[in-house]
Amino acid sequence: MHFQPAGPTSFAETVAFDRRELGVILGVYGRMVAAGEWRDYGISHLSDVAVFSVFRRSAEQPLYRIEKRPKLARAQGQYAVIGMDGRVLKRGHDLRTVLRVLERKLIRAVD
Repeated sequence: MHFQPAGPTSFAETVAFDRRELGVILGVYGRMVAAGEWRDYGISHLSDVAVFSVFRRSAEQPLYRIEKRPKLARAQGQYAVIGMDGRVLKRGHDLRTVLRVLERKLIRAVD
């Protein structure tokens, strides 16, 4: 089968999550699915950003977007969690630390 990239972007110019990053993200995703909070996800690899989108239902807008922007690595940090309304909930250099903002949703008061 012949592969031809769609558009002017090639894989060399595409930002992607590496295996370690995906492991960390999917760990949180699995816990949220088990808790009944999330049901679906999508991954996009673009020229300047990689996005892991989380959905409650696949036909909806994403509840959260986990973004990797390497161009911000030296400044604010390349990882960010963005809410449904477009607000940046957490940004930083360490993916695990940034994802903690999502794990707080799992902590519930016990009656």
